[in-house]
Formats: sequence, structure tokens, C-alpha cells
Amino acid sequence: MTKKIFISADHGMAIIYFLQSDVIPTLLNAGVEVILLTDDALASQLASRFPQPGLTFEGLRLKQANDYARKVAPRLQWLLAYLRRVGGSNRINTEAMDSHIWEVWAENSWKFRLGIWIPSALMILLLRNFRWARKLLVRMQNRFTPDPGIYTDLFDKYQPDLVITSTPGWRMDRYLLRESARRGIPNMTVIVGWDNSSSYNISGADVQWATCWSQLQKDELVLGSDWDPAHVHIGGIPSYDGYFRKQWLMPREEYFKLHNLDSNRKLISYASSFVHFAPNYPNIEALAKLVSSDSLAEPSQLLIRLHPSHFQDKPKIFAEERARVFDLEKKYPHVHVVQPKPLGGSLGYYGGEDMDEKASMLAYSDVFVTVYSTMVVEAAVHDTPIVAAVIDSPNGWNHPRKFSLSLKEIGDWPTHKRFRDAKAGRVAATEAELREALNLYLKDRTIDSAERRKFIEDEITFTDGTSGKRTAEFILKVLHG
Repeated sequence: MTKKIFISADHGMAIIYFLQSDVIPTLLNAGVEVILLTDDALASQLASRFPQPGLTFEGLRLKQANDYARKVAPRLQWLLAYLRRVGGSNRINTEAMDSHIWEVWAENSWKFRLGIWIPSALMILLLRNFRWARKLLVRMQNRFTPDPGIYTDLFDKYQPDLVITSTPGWRMDRYLLRESARRGIPNMTVIVGWDNSSSYNISGADVQWATCWSQLQKDELVLGSDWDPAHVHIGGIPSYDGYFRKQWLMPREEYFKLHNLDSNRKLISYASSFVHFAPNYPNIEALAKLVSSDSLAEPSQLLIRLHPSHFQDKPKIFAEERARVFDLEKKYPHVHVVQPKPLGGSLGYYGGEDMDEKASMLAYSDVFVTVYSTMVVEAAVHDTPIVAAVIDSPNGWNHPRKFSLSLKEIGDWPTHKRFRDAKAGRVAATEAELREALNLYLKDRTIDSAERRKFIEDEITFTDGTSGKRTAEFILKVLHG
């Protein structure tokens, strides 16, 4: 009988991982039937965009999952999710988890702090120090498995032999995973994000297998959340295979014309990042002034890539920063903003539809600037010089109940620290330091090139464009026992 796999792709990064790589084609070529569950509003759109025999699209029923989370013991479910997020073992770097603890403290009332946060702190101490406590937390979550299940009819219809999700139950995929575990169906998670294994830890369901980018991520899974090392596979990151193959790269002339760029000026690109903790505007404004005053070593121009959160309606501070960035584009010469088109549904902007944009921006930039974004890895893949700009706004977001964190204080987050320790780029905390770093690379882009190559070898393992096939082969191995 034909083997069948459920794949949950509830995020733009997961769309790229599965549908814009060799993962699903390799599975289909092996005779496996794939049922891909994604945002309900996008299922038919993606089916038209990626038509392949043996590939079926179904809705992920996120509304029902969210309704269950809101209506059935919502406070307890929230608490379990919070503990799962911050309760990873202290055998790994916990800086990212620690910041979330203080974020929750700052954004809630004193009643919440006394009734929930302080008692939770005691539980976190147990979770950080004892494996049995982390295992108990996973078991406690299993009681919140909808009955009848949200996906009962899909399980009955397709009878899958394996369920794969883009997180081990850190998102709403937890209900799909719990239902698969209850039915005794093997399941697996793939790690789609660079910081996922250090920023989110304990699983939201009983998950048996995992595939990740590197030994670094595997160590975080094994040491931070007690994964069996024999069940964690290092397959690289399939989403980047297209970079190595240059399959998304637009011609330089076409790309410059798309954004009204000047082919005679050096290109500095900026990717907004970390906006949930701090404004990016001071970084962007400093760059705009530098390129427009011609105070750099070479005549330059700035291309700004906004963050998906900039297009959210709430909180309005993100939209306000977006408006300020567009005002900079009008005010200063040689400043341009990428204006993405939304994919739709819950995936919003940058939902996987813009890989040609990202690949071309990274390939043709003379210097890439961000706040330790995952795109530092992507820039290193293109051997593009990298600057981590951490120019702080004096009052952070300056918004009641909105937690702010100094950009200068995040350098010890796990992925950020690895970037700094690898010396794969420069860090700039002031406008003067930013100008110095930019001028260094504008004069000679080969500086730090060897460090960038070593950095990507450590972070993504495979640089030959084969991660999709490697990952699919591991999936097939698990599927066939």
C-alpha cells in the first residue's frame, strides 16, 4: 500500500522549507503520497501554485485550534505554553528564554505578576534543573487534546503513516501532533528557523523524531529539551538550497530597475529585525543619513526591507515605525524601501513568495546590515559583508505595557553570540561605528570572507544544495522503519 504523510506548514518559512526545496519532490518520487496542511485560506491557492501528482492540500483549521486554546481552560493552556517556552534546561544558553520571562513580567498587571508570574518562576526553576519536570510538563499538555479531534476526519480519510510539523508543538501544530500521538502514529518535527532550538524549548506534544540544521542545533535539542540524540538528524536547511543553486537570482539590471536603484552606486541593504523588542528606526535613520550625505568611502544607496510585523495593525507602534521609514524614503535621496505583497491568510507578508527578492538583495548588496537577523546566515551564504547594527532608541518603544530591550544587551543570545564569536561580521552600536564598519567593507568586501565561510559551515552544515534531498531521505528512512 502507498505510504502517506501529513505535513503541517503553518508558517511562510515552512512553505519554503517543504514546497520550494527538494523535500516534497523527493518524497513524491519515492512513491509517497503527501497531504500538506496549511492555512485554510491559502490551501487552494497553493494547490494551484504547486500542482504535483500525489500532493494534496488541506486546511489546517487554525480557527478551530485557536478557539480550543481560547475556550478550554485558556489560562492553564497559556501557562503550559509559557512554561514550555522558557523552561528549557540550563545546560544550554538561556539568554533568549530569560528575555521572554521579563517580557511577560513587563507587559502584564501586578495582579498577573503576583498570581501567575511569581508562582511560575518557581516552576521554571524546576524545569531548568530537572529532566523529570520537563517530561512531566509534556505529559500535562497531553490532557489538552480535543475530543473529538480537530483533525479526526482527516486522519480517518487519509490514514497517514507519519505526521511532520515545522515545530515540535510550539505553535498550533501541537493539537495535530497530540492527535497523532494518541492514535499511535509516528511523528516528526523539522527545525525551520535558525534560533528555534534555543528560543523555544520543551515540546508541546510527544514527538519522536527531529531533523535540524547542524550539530549546534542538535546539541540545543538534546541538552536543552532532552531529545534522544539517536532520533535527531542533521540534514542542513533545505530552504537555502536554492541560494546555492542560484535558482532564485534575478539579473542584476532587472533587480536594480525593480527598486529604482542606481547601478553606479554601492548598495547597502538593511533587513529589519528584532522589532518585537526594540525599534529599528535609529539604525535605519543613521543609514539613511550616511548614504544621503555621501560621507561613506564610496557613493552608496540604501535598500530597506521591513519586517512582517511592520504590517500588523496591532500594536500600532509597528505600523507607525513603518510609516516613519516610508517618510525617510521621501526625505532622503538614495533611500528605497522594499514593498512586499502579502501572501494572504495567516501567513501575511514574506510568506515564502519573495525568495527571488531576498536572493537578489543579498547577492547584489555590497554590505548587508541587520540586528542579528537569521538573514546574517543567508548573507554569509552569499559571501556578502555583514554589519549587526545595534543603535538604541533612548526610550525603547516608549509605549505602556510594551516591553523594550536594549539592542546592546542582546549580543549574548545564543545565535547572536555565535555570530559574534565567529567574527563573521562587525557590530556597530553608534553611528560612528556604523560608518567605520561600512567603509571597511566598501573598500574591501573580501574582509572576513573566510570567517563567513566557516560560519555557514558551522551553522547549516551542508553547502552543496543537497539539504532537501538529505532531509527527505531521512524522512523516508523513518517512514519505512
